[in-house]
Amino acid sequence: MNLLTGAIASLLLVPIFVVVGIFLGLLFRGIDRKLGARMQARVGPPVRQPFIDLRKLLMKENMVPRHAIGWVFNSAPVIALVSALLLLLYLPLFGFAPLLEGYGDLILIMYLLMVPAIALAIGGFSSGSTYASVGAQRELVLMMSYEFALAVVTVTIAFIVSLANPLLNAFSLATLAALPVWELAGPIGAIGLVLLLLALMLVMPAELGRIPGDIAEAKTEIADGVLVEYSGRNLALFNLAQDVRTIAFAALVVAFFFPYNIAPHFITLEGSAGMIANAAFFLIKLFIVVFAGSIFVHVAVARFRVDQAAKTYWGPVLGIALVGMALAIFGAMMVI
Repeated sequence: MNLLTGAIASLLLVPIFVVVGIFLGLLFRGIDRKLGARMQARVGPPVRQPFIDLRKLLMKENMVPRHAIGWVFNSAPVIALVSALLLLLYLPLFGFAPLLEGYGDLILIMYLLMVPAIALAIGGFSSGSTYASVGAQRELVLMMSYEFALAVVTVTIAFIVSLANPLLNAFSLATLAALPVWELAGPIGAIGLVLLLLALMLVMPAELGRIPGDIAEAKTEIADGVLVEYSGRNLALFNLAQDVRTIAFAALVVAFFFPYNIAPHFITLEGSAGMIANAAFFLIKLFIVVFAGSIFVHVAVARFRVDQAAKTYWGPVLGIALVGMALAIFGAMMVI
């Protein structure tokens, strides 16, 4: 009966998580654009602009190119959005355990992170446009470039947790929340963890398709690239998937490196007050990660060329991740 009650409660919470994820994705996109404009001495659009753009796109006609593979072209944005929303159900949000805790782990999350990028590339190839095909090729090259560094960070953190307690599922986010890696690595390992965090933040713009990693769209080069033939509802779904993926990736960074709640550990609040404090603290952590890994970077850095992106992620970024892995594991073994 308890299992049935828990399953029903989880099903009822799914729409809430979906709505909250979409709202936060659009809100953070609006804040991103506003802060980016202010940092460049511009006024910028209002924070509500992404909500306005979404409504306008949903009202516009959905065009499908004559030479496109229709069902693939129309399915790609749906797959991208569904996978991005599904990510939220496997991640700890607002100080609560993942909604689908026990039904998937970090390996599944890594696969789900790749699905929107693959769907974007498939949609570009299926459109029949030369510009979209070029953008799709760039998207796949970029994905193959940054995924290795992301995998190194993930496996390293799981390995440190497994060293601390081999009996626990090291790839479970609930385990990572119970055993924060900073407390397991020691002083030398902490330096490695800082490098791993740096590598993850460098991966973030490419993962989210933001400057300098927006080479698949590159409006001034290939006229929006993979999205050049998309309009109306389909374009709205792709944009929404990107916004939700921003929240999901930032939440993953928080789960890896900052899984702490503020109540009752740092302030003596319990019950509803404690939950509100934890939710507010989570939003602050989420904003800091998005600002450091996306907003600041796309204002301060120019777009990569394709070869520059591949060399950067296979070279310096992967090197930082590997050095961080070595130091973190060595520090953890010294402690244990």
